[in-house]
Amino acid sequence: MALLWAVCAQADVAVQPDFDLQKFAGLWQVMGGASNCPEFQAMKEIMHTSAAVVTPLPNGGMRILIGYPFPEECKKVDRVYKKMEQPGHFSHADDMSNRDMRVMETDYDNYAFLYTFKKVEDEPSTTSVQLYTRHPDVSPDVLEKFKKHCHDVGLTDDLMVMLPKSDICVKALSA
Repeated sequence: MALLWAVCAQADVAVQPDFDLQKFAGLWQVMGGASNCPEFQAMKEIMHTSAAVVTPLPNGGMRILIGYPFPEECKKVDRVYKKMEQPGHFSHADDMSNRDMRVMETDYDNYAFLYTFKKVEDEPSTTSVQLYTRHPDVSPDVLEKFKKHCHDVGLTDDLMVMLPKSDICVKALSA
């Protein structure tokens, strides 16, 4: 029953109309996030901005290489997402989890909001929204849109964080 509710709840998550993966490609900075994931909540006070490089794949899917800053290095995680029927909707599955990821909104040049629903076997599912930007500054308008998208998927203000700036991973992924 819980899985059925989760599938129905995800169906209500909007995807960017006429999403264009080619325009979405490139370097993004992950400036903020919101999640009900216990690991995210435990670490949100020590996290800094990360970076992501989006690469379109020939089959319509996309690769996202994410760099997470640690004191000594930029730790990289590489994921390949399979395209779903609707442009802007992707999935990723591995031995550990299944992810449903959607680009909720983007203007391609400044910001994007990415929604992820993650299910790990024998654990509660988690929901998250990430704020991607092309530049290290976030306008008040974009911040308000981010909060609205978080609220739209049931994430409250106490689950949100705007991350302190770090350029470690931007430099590592730009090289």
